[in-house]
Amino acid sequence: QVQLVESGGGLVQPGGSLRLSCAASGSIRSIAFMRWYRQAPGKQRDLVAAVRVGGSINYADPGKGRFTISRDNTKNTVYLQMNSLKPEDTAVYYCNVKGSYGSSWSVFRSWGQGTQVTVSS
Repeated sequence: QVQLVESGGGLVQPGGSLRLSCAASGSIRSIAFMRWYRQAPGKQRDLVAAVRVGGSINYADPGKGRFTISRDNTKNTVYLQMNSLKPEDTAVYYCNVKGSYGSSWSVFRSWGQGTQVTVSS
């Protein structure tokens, strides 16, 4: 199977920056998309940003102009650079990756374990 390991969360003051990373490992054959979601306490999990196999990128409104998603295909890793952070960005951030793996090119869609981002003074 395919595992995702996230890192980079933490406590930051308003206006600060954080960079999240999500590395996919396993017998990966291809990746269709890599996405970041977030979930604040008591709220649903929402899409933050996505990058597709062809390189197209889209952002949800809250992160536009402040967040940047990127991927390193050689490392099967996706990043989320978050600048000008606000208290309302506080949430657990999850990466989500879809692709194929193994000799049979089976489809996988995996979630990371989540990393806490807290924006507070």
